[in-house]
Amino acid sequence: MPLIEVQTEITADLKTCFDLARDIDFYQKSLKNSAEIAVFGKITGLVELNDSITWEAKHLGFVNHLTLKVTEFDSPNLFVDEMIQGNFKAYKHEHIFIERNKTIMIDRFYFESPYGFIGKFIDWLFMKKYMTNFLKRRNEALKIMAEKIQNNHGVIKQ
Repeated sequence: MPLIEVQTEITADLKTCFDLARDIDFYQKSLKNSAEIAVFGKITGLVELNDSITWEAKHLGFVNHLTLKVTEFDSPNLFVDEMIQGNFKAYKHEHIFIERNKTIMIDRFYFESPYGFIGKFIDWLFMKKYMTNFLKRRNEALKIMAEKIQNNHGVIKQ
């Protein structure tokens, strides 16, 4: 199963970064290019353990629906969402937050496309790169917002 790991350094406190990462409203605003909207389940606010969200999104020219469930939650260090219904054969996204004078946000995204060998070829050919770029765009938006919030509230406490 392919694994994508993206690390983002953010000059903002741990809780701000953690809360932005689980904020459904921020997530929708930060990904306007894929028109991701929460359409069922928890559709606004901050996700918590056992929350389910069905997302509608346009990727690669197709409208898709993906239902995720928060399966692990340890505020403000970790939350994990996993697909319970959707187009992937497998999908698990670990959101990890570590404080080291700034916040290190780590995304570990495990996924697998359906259709056996053809799906593995699609993952290798372009899906891994597409999803990596998708995570980086989202993380850049989160970094900008978290640092803006931090600058409005003062410096990080050591």
